[in-house]
Amino acid sequence: MAIKAEYIWIDGTKPTAKLRSKTRVLANADKIPTWGFDGSSTNQAEGHASDRVLDPVKVVKDPIRGGDHILVLCEVLETDGTPHESNTRALLRPVAEQFSAQEAIFGIEQEYTFFKGSRPLGFPEGGYPAPQGGYYCGIGAEEVFGREIVELHLDRCIDAGLAICGINAEVMPGQWEFQIGPVDALTVSDDLWIARYLLYRTAEEFGIDATLDAKPVRGDWNGAGAHTNFSTKAMREGYDAIITACESLGASQEKVLEHVNQYGDDIQSRLTGKHETAPWNVYSYGASDRGASVRIPWQVEVDRKGYIEDRRPNANVDPYVVTRLIVNTCCSALEKAGQI
Repeated sequence: MAIKAEYIWIDGTKPTAKLRSKTRVLANADKIPTWGFDGSSTNQAEGHASDRVLDPVKVVKDPIRGGDHILVLCEVLETDGTPHESNTRALLRPVAEQFSAQEAIFGIEQEYTFFKGSRPLGFPEGGYPAPQGGYYCGIGAEEVFGREIVELHLDRCIDAGLAICGINAEVMPGQWEFQIGPVDALTVSDDLWIARYLLYRTAEEFGIDATLDAKPVRGDWNGAGAHTNFSTKAMREGYDAIITACESLGASQEKVLEHVNQYGDDIQSRLTGKHETAPWNVYSYGASDRGASVRIPWQVEVDRKGYIEDRRPNANVDPYVVTRLIVNTCCSALEKAGQI
């Protein structure tokens, strides 16, 4: 029986890439072929040489169509088989392999905001809702907006077999979060992109837009981040490695900016030193400190082992980029310190 395969890829739009997809009918799912697309329509080619290649890298059940239908996450290649310049997954692969012995794992907290037309879901026409306070993990129709979309998205992520581990309402009306992990760098990144696809498609069915804008509403409202939790085997076994990892991320101003400048578009509007953030150009870390660049969870400090949370990445960050940067920086430092 024929199946529908939805080929999904990340395009070349700047400063923030978009997801694209199209459907191919296959005889079965035994072998998923490469495919092609018009790169001149996705900011990945010019019209005189527009062909680009879709190389399948992960296949999961399609929870929207159901049955035997599948979602196919792809890397984008040039026609000669080399990675396209927009293919950030190809840059992560060798770094993850280089430090594989350290057994790095990630959990990413993806915040996002629902919009109905030009206003966040739950914002009244011609005004503003009550200030932040009751919306975070809120209950009831006056506090929470869009739960039916969120619950359906969660069910679909579970049905697809993604490593989703939770959801919660966030601090602004119409703002939510889901979490992927803890899994390795490639898995967390692949699953986050597929979960984003399912989020957009699910919200689409309700006539709602889901945005990853870093600061969807200016003023006295929290922005939207992708807090990135990270550990290695050594960090999960001892506190010295926790401190080494924290200090490596702020080893120099050059290192701080290397990360921040690739942590998502419009990051300066979100990392202001207010609304549970540190200033974008000042690095700090501390136990249980949500105003620090990197937080050491209180239980980690008590147990003297565990993980750290880099609170700087934007909601619109490319997970292939953020995991590559963290693995490269922290694992290099841990290797140099002999903490592997």
